[in-house]
Amino acid sequence: MQLREPANLVSPRAIRMWTVDSILGSLLLGAGQLVWWFLDDAPDRTPHQVVAVAWFVLSVAYVVGMPRWRYRVHRWEATPHAIYTQTGWFNQERRIAPLSRVQTVDLERGPIAQLFNLATVTVTTASAAGPLEIAGLDLSVAKELVETLTSAAVAEKGDAT
Repeated sequence: MQLREPANLVSPRAIRMWTVDSILGSLLLGAGQLVWWFLDDAPDRTPHQVVAVAWFVLSVAYVVGMPRWRYRVHRWEATPHAIYTQTGWFNQERRIAPLSRVQTVDLERGPIAQLFNLATVTVTTASAAGPLEIAGLDLSVAKELVETLTSAAVAEKGDAT
């Protein structure tokens, strides 16, 4: 086994899911900006205007750029002996976990993922580095991956430690 770029991209709908998620996060920060604006009774509104312009520019860049960048980076692959993942957008991480080290395989779907019929598969291993996570998979692909990994992990002769 060697650390290499995994073969499979996540679903293209993950771009829309991450876009909606980033819009919601940006709106939450914008709401904080509005609260500050109305609670601050200082006569000079220049700091508010500077922060509002910076928030708007950074939010637009984040909402437009981050989901597409993440989509290009996020990859995964399951082989008969290991699971490969590549995640991140600023900090990118590439990991490999032998199936003999797999302890649990979980499928998760938050409200936004459900809206786009997507899921996240989390593979917990006997590793101090933590679980491997594959976000933005089509639900059918995620279910099949969970079945495949669970069956392969059970068939492995290791004890996952």
